[in-house]
Amino acid sequence: MRRGQVTHGGQVWVGQAERAVSFWERLRGLLGRASLGPDAALLIERCGAVHTVGMRFAIDVVFLDSAWRITRVARSVRPGRLLVGGGVMAVRALESEAGCLDLSQIRLGDVLVWLDKTCVR
Repeated sequence: MRRGQVTHGGQVWVGQAERAVSFWERLRGLLGRASLGPDAALLIERCGAVHTVGMRFAIDVVFLDSAWRITRVARSVRPGRLLVGGGVMAVRALESEAGCLDLSQIRLGDVLVWLDKTCVR
C-alpha cells in the first residue's frame, strides 16, 4: 500500500494515510484492524460504496469524485452495515476511525489532495 497525506485548503488534514489501489488492497480495506488511531485514514480507489461487515470499530467515510471533490460524508458508520454509498459521482472513499478526523473542516464540494510519502517532508 502506498503511504502519504491528504491535504485540504493547502493544510495537512490527514497526516498518516494509506492508499489501497490493487484489487486485494481494496478488498481487504480495514478488515482485521483493531483501530486506525488519530490522524490516520485509508483511501480506497475505485470505490463508490463501502460496507462495514466484519469491522471492529465505527468509521467516518468521505466519498470523493474523480476530481477529488467531496460528494458525501457518512459519519459514525457502525460495524455490520451492508452498504454505504457515496452517490453516482463517487469514485474513491476515505475511511477513518469515527471521531478521529475533524469533519467540521470539510464541506461537500471541497477538494482534497493526495501527497505521496515521497513528496511529504
